[in-house]
Amino acid sequence: MTITAVDDVVELNPSNFNREVIQSDSLWLIEFYAPWCGHCQNLTPDWKKAATALKGIVKVGAIDADQHKSLGGQYGVRGFPTIKIFGANKNKPEDYQGGRSSQAIVEGAMNALRSLVKERLSGKSGGSDYSRQVQEGQSGGGSKKDVVELTDDNFDKMVLDSGDVWLVEFFAPWCGHCKNLEPEWAAAASAVKEQTKGKVHLGAVDATVHQGLASRYGIRGFPTIKIFRKGEEPEDYQGGRSRSDIIARAMDLFSDNAPPPELLEILSEDILKKTCEDYQLCVIAVLPHILDTGAAGRNGYLEVMMKMAEKYKKKMWGWLWTEAGAQMDLEASLGIGGFGYPAMAAINARKMKFALLRGSFSETGIHEFLRDLSVGRGSTATVGGGALPKINTVEPWDGKDGELPVEDEYDLSDVDLDDDFERDEL
Repeated sequence: MTITAVDDVVELNPSNFNREVIQSDSLWLIEFYAPWCGHCQNLTPDWKKAATALKGIVKVGAIDADQHKSLGGQYGVRGFPTIKIFGANKNKPEDYQGGRSSQAIVEGAMNALRSLVKERLSGKSGGSDYSRQVQEGQSGGGSKKDVVELTDDNFDKMVLDSGDVWLVEFFAPWCGHCKNLEPEWAAAASAVKEQTKGKVHLGAVDATVHQGLASRYGIRGFPTIKIFRKGEEPEDYQGGRSRSDIIARAMDLFSDNAPPPELLEILSEDILKKTCEDYQLCVIAVLPHILDTGAAGRNGYLEVMMKMAEKYKKKMWGWLWTEAGAQMDLEASLGIGGFGYPAMAAINARKMKFALLRGSFSETGIHEFLRDLSVGRGSTATVGGGALPKINTVEPWDGKDGELPVEDEYDLSDVDLDDDFERDEL
């Protein structure tokens, strides 16, 4: 969406989102879009028209969620365009379910506004939801329990010896800027804990109490935020102070330090289910039978996959493989069955959609396939049956060349051949 100065749509980003939306008393309708998305482009004229009609009544915004992935991720945006209504509880927006015409958007906004006014009238919601949550100790969408309290006694063990990444705030209880940061820090701590599965931590040190730590790290002003990574000198955090800025930096640190995801053989239903349901995408290779490639050939294919898993580790995708013929229901549900090995598919288990690798099973071919998927290009189809297929429990590959099955041997010396089979003499 191209937003110009004359438009009534507010362009939002991580720098202004907290100020404009979270701390505002206004009702907001916000579109999360991607510049390459055709449906988003179709929506643009109606979105701008609705914004003009609602000017002064309801705020209408737009976020390039392809560029600002941290904001999209924070609000669970999975596809484009996604429209959300930020009403009484700004940290729990509702999905807009109405039509995409300017008329429908305006009606949806007015209905949401009526609900908000009724709530205020009944005394359920007074003033800014943001300030109320801070007073209640909810810290604007996060809980203080996810911020780790660090002290002179526990700092070395928890931070320096852990091997994980830490963002640590050094604060003073009397400091106004620290108080402003507190709800953002708490909200970011909760989001980061969930998104990194506990691998990146946000901590806080009361530097007026734990002066040994403040002195060790040369703390001169408050709040000071430092980044701690295993084996490296602490680094000053230079980013913005909103939750989305903090989350974005934490996710960058996580992906920089994360090992590549494991490449798992599909041995049971649990492995497929857990991998595909835990990650946005699961990338599955169906490799030729071991008798067709031998161990060296198979390891070559697995090596290509591991290189791609490393290359795309920031995407947090799951990576799986199986041998041709071992999981026939899976092959059938992806339209792979019976030919064209090695094959590859990427499944979005939430939408039950998949895409097939059409190019070569090589670093270049797979990179092009995954790059197109990551920007929303490439054709997709629905997984056969609309659900993950039945998976056989199989033994893991032992890493060796395959062996042909031993057939029973017959001794033909005692078999009487019919006269018909005796050779005629010339």
